[in-house]
Amino acid sequence: MKKNKIFVACDSTNILKIKKIISKTRNSKINVGYKFGLEFLNSKNGRPFLSKLKNETIFADLKLHDIPNTCASTIKAMKDLKINYLTIHISSGLEALKATKKVSGKIKLIGVTILTSLDNKSLKDIGFNKDVKKLVLHQARMANKAKLDAIVCSAQEVKLVKKVFKKEIITPGIRFNSTSNDQKRVLTPKQAYKNGSDWLVMGRPITKGNIKKNIQNLIDHLSQ
Repeated sequence: MKKNKIFVACDSTNILKIKKIISKTRNSKINVGYKFGLEFLNSKNGRPFLSKLKNETIFADLKLHDIPNTCASTIKAMKDLKINYLTIHISSGLEALKATKKVSGKIKLIGVTILTSLDNKSLKDIGFNKDVKKLVLHQARMANKAKLDAIVCSAQEVKLVKKVFKKEIITPGIRFNSTSNDQKRVLTPKQAYKNGSDWLVMGRPITKGNIKKNIQNLIDHLSQ
C-alpha cells in the first residue's frame, strides 16, 4: 500500500527544536519530509545545519520571485546543499520558470500558485481581476508549459489543477479542524488526499505541543 506523504514545516531558528521535530516525527506509517522556509534558511545556523543533514527529504521553501537570471543564479548557489524540492512563484513569469528549470538538475522545482493566506478579496486588493480558482488554473497551465516538477496549491484547488498538471501536487493550509490561523483556504488531511494531493504541508498542527502524539493523531485520522 502506498504511504501518505507529508512535509513538516520547520518554522523555527532554534536548532534544538528542529532536531526534536525531526526525531519525533520519524515513523513507519507515513513518509515525512522537512520544509525549511525563509526564516530558517536566512538564520545564522540554518545553512550549516542543512549542509550536515543526511538521508532526509528536504524542501527549501524559498518562494523565489525575481528576474530570470537572479532565480537561476540562486538555484546554482544552493547546489552544495542536498535539497530535493525548491519553490518558485509561478508569477515570476514563464522565462524565469524556464531559466530555473534549466539549471535545477536533481532539485525538483515547485511552482507556487496563489498563497493559501489569500482569498478573492485579497486578490482584488492587490489588483488581480480574476478569482482564485481561475488564476490558479491559469498558473497551473504555465507550470506545465515550463515543465516544472510540482505545484503548490490549496487543497481546495487540487481537482482543478489536476486537469492541466499531471505531476506532484503539494498542499499547505491543512488543519484537523476549522482553526485556520492565518490561512484562508484550508482542508483536513483526509479531504486533501481525497482531492488528489500527493504531499501535505503541516506546521503547527504537528509541531505545536506533543509532536509524537500529533503525528499519531494524523495517522489515526487518515486510517478512519
